Amino acid sequence: MNEHYYLELCENPVQFENASSVNNVFFDEANKQVFAVRSGGATGVVVKGPEDKSSVAFRMDDKGEVKCIKFSIGNKILAVQRTPKSVDFINFIPDYPHLEFSQECKMKNASILGFCWTNWNEIVFITDQGIEFYQVLPDKRSLKLLKSQSINVNWYMYCPETAVILLSTTFQGNVLQPFAFKSGTMSKMSKFEIELPVVPKPAKLNLSERDIAVANIYGQLYVMYLKHHSRTTDSPCAEVILYQLPREGSCKKTNVLKLNTTGKFALNVVDNLVVVHHQSTQTSIIFDIKLREPDCALNVHQPVLPPRSIHPYRIPLTGCVTCSVCSSSVSGYQWYLQVKLPPTVNLLQDKGKLIDFLLRRRDCKMVILSVCSQMLNGEDKGSLPVVATVFDKLNQVFKEYLEAEQTYTVVTTAY
Repeated sequence: MNEHYYLELCENPVQFENASSVNNVFFDEANKQVFAVRSGGATGVVVKGPEDKSSVAFRMDDKGEVKCIKFSIGNKILAVQRTPKSVDFINFIPDYPHLEFSQECKMKNASILGFCWTNWNEIVFITDQGIEFYQVLPDKRSLKLLKSQSINVNWYMYCPETAVILLSTTFQGNVLQPFAFKSGTMSKMSKFEIELPVVPKPAKLNLSERDIAVANIYGQLYVMYLKHHSRTTDSPCAEVILYQLPREGSCKKTNVLKLNTTGKFALNVVDNLVVVHHQSTQTSIIFDIKLREPDCALNVHQPVLPPRSIHPYRIPLTGCVTCSVCSSSVSGYQWYLQVKLPPTVNLLQDKGKLIDFLLRRRDCKMVILSVCSQMLNGEDKGSLPVVATVFDKLNQVFKEYLEAEQTYTVVTTAY
């Protein structure tokens, strides 16, 4: 039965205290940390990450309700937002005073929507009137404003892998302005517009952060837009539109992922695959943007595999539960989603397409060997053209590896 599932949850989830009237729970996407804040921090803050060694526990003064809390990279400085006007900081660097200091946003009448650490000592405040980029000086317990930009902001998203912040602007919210951060510099990238299925009249906020995700796929930054079509259209099924966002130059629409259904969805990216979870059916589908359909227009994709549920996870003392990314039925646990490659062998009948898919995945070698063995020795032997196609693909990858190794050897020798 396990061969039925191609998605599973990691074996060791992060376990934390449930959210309650006295315990607030926060998740930091950049450091993959869960914060459990009890009584505003007065009775304890417990921070847990994907590895046990990254766990931290401490207390802080209760100075009001915590709205947002995040460590800088390496857990060196803690930032806590309690009010719409300021962010508080606490040094966690050894031999530095463990005292709070605070920074108000510079723009008058602005409200802080949130903040993002872009380095161990660099932070960005996102307000409803723009962004402010600061350097934190832990020895002086103060902040230095490096750069700011005035712009009306509805909401924002942050991609920690690329240090790019995406701001939603204009009344309808569909003009997105990205900013890139690196080593104390802030760069304004080209803004772009998301094509809305229906333009509201009069104009109102029509693009929600629920329908947008930012991800690094095959080394490129993409903005993913979950587009819901009107039921009156010829094709009411939802789709995911991918916009590639280069560091320089204009953003362009590059891929369309056909979901072939309607409803509520959630998006993940795992091993360079776009995973779309459908709430009502409790199933998921995956897309590989490097696999192109022969019968479709360029860069229009159908799911690689049929819809499947995530493999049920057995929680000790509670039995077997089916955990959905779209629901919060199992509180107090945080999992990482993983792709199981062995079930794909029987689910993807086109062996050439299967090999293309497997070659782009982590830990693929043993599965590829099983495909070759099945074609040559199994009951369902492959035809000679199919075997030739598979080995041509494997030989091409091996050739590219040898050429890259030879180039590296030449360059190393030159130095």
